[in-house]
Amino acid sequence: QVQLVESGGGLVQPGGSLRLSCAASGSSFSINDMGWYRQAPGKPRELVAINTNIGGITTYTDSVKGRFTISRDNAKNTVYLQMNSLKPEDTAVYYCYAFIRSPQGSTHDYWGQGTQVTVSS
Repeated sequence: QVQLVESGGGLVQPGGSLRLSCAASGSSFSINDMGWYRQAPGKPRELVAINTNIGGITTYTDSVKGRFTISRDNAKNTVYLQMNSLKPEDTAVYYCYAFIRSPQGSTHDYWGQGTQVTVSS
């Protein structure tokens, strides 16, 4: 029942910027982790950035460090990915991810449908 809806993707020239957003709805519990994965053509899906709400730990894959910034608005159940200095190799479908743990201890993973980011001149 939990839905993740991404927005903000598009076409941008190398060196440009985009800001992705992902809004979660339908969750009865606090969202523990929210982040972003991406999948380029012919390549496996990889972690881009993720934030653990409890503890406030943020991690980035090495290829985006210094260029991408993840942030969260817990009141809106929304996670953002600010992408600066974009490179052609950043071209991929970007997927929002959420991890939820219920008070009973059950855990669930949720994925958005993805938003296309294309970096090209």
